[in-house]
Amino acid sequence: MQFRDLKKQYRMLKEDIDSAMLNVVEASNFISGQQVNELEKELAEYVGVKHCITCGNGTDALSMMMMAWNIKEGDAVFVPDFTFFASAEIVAFEGATPVFYDVDMDTFNADVESLEKAILAVKKEGKLVPKAIIAVDLFGQPSDYDRLEEIAKKYDLLLLEDGAQGFGGQIGTRRACSFGDAATTSFFPAKPLGCYGDGGAIFTNDDQIAEYLKSIRVHGKGSFKYDNVRIGWNSRLDTIQAAILLVKLKAFKEFELKAVNNFADNYTVLLKDIVKTPVVAENMYSSWAQYTIQLASKEERNGLQDYLKEQGIPSMVYYPKAMHEQIAFSGNKKYVECPNTKRLCDIVLALPIHPYMENEYIKVSEAIKEYLSSH
Repeated sequence: MQFRDLKKQYRMLKEDIDSAMLNVVEASNFISGQQVNELEKELAEYVGVKHCITCGNGTDALSMMMMAWNIKEGDAVFVPDFTFFASAEIVAFEGATPVFYDVDMDTFNADVESLEKAILAVKKEGKLVPKAIIAVDLFGQPSDYDRLEEIAKKYDLLLLEDGAQGFGGQIGTRRACSFGDAATTSFFPAKPLGCYGDGGAIFTNDDQIAEYLKSIRVHGKGSFKYDNVRIGWNSRLDTIQAAILLVKLKAFKEFELKAVNNFADNYTVLLKDIVKTPVVAENMYSSWAQYTIQLASKEERNGLQDYLKEQGIPSMVYYPKAMHEQIAFSGNKKYVECPNTKRLCDIVLALPIHPYMENEYIKVSEAIKEYLSSH
């Protein structure tokens, strides 16, 4: 059993993917080929924003927005305590200070009350300048952007949607990566929409920001390749990855997103009386980057994971360590307590889920029931 079966996905889409890759090879237009422009156009239309700027990976996408907003030393950027390291790493990389806030126990996303407390604590202390909020669409579900946008407006802060796991999610009719002042996503292979290597994208409605991002992803270029108007770096999405993503995006829109939601619903039906299953908030739609259950204790979680492994069932812990507990951030001041994050790190367990599961979810659910009934 695969945690996210990319091999089966390839077999299902093989003819189109092989053709797309071969077209790139035959044209030998490996860098900035027309498929990149085509992908950016399709992604922008799907999300519902003016501009999509692709880049080398999801971390670069986040970093490029920090650069675009001139985030620097002395600035505070508010980041969830329960997330992947990159969400905070890119703040520190620019010399600014990530300030961690707690998440909601049900959705795993931003706890807006905790966020506001962190903002007020930083303002009261007066040592850092609050500049931006990063909200993460963890496990596929968008954060509560209605409230987050209110908080950002109230305190005059920029709001960045980290949609690395959220692409395809929705709030009402608005799609993930259309919220806040800008949004980013990742095309890491195991993401809801993944390529065959690294890739990322930024979404914005700001024309000037879009032009800046296009410049810095190619060494700060101006009107042509050897006209460099600013310091940038090299972060382009390869043409072959764009060609693969065009095929996968079509499948994602036509059937994959619906299929993964059906499997998530099936999991919930089978497990809702056994463990705490994921909660999709009202008016929300998830792309199910992960299906994450909660156990009663760390010991129960670890025991279950060991048992599933014995049964040939893969599982993952996203995430075993809070951001504020990472050694890299050991010198950062804690402005608010994050008890939900601390608890979640001990009890979460992600189960196999993908659009091509068939009946594997039944085996997984039965194994969980067997373990918990005997322990």
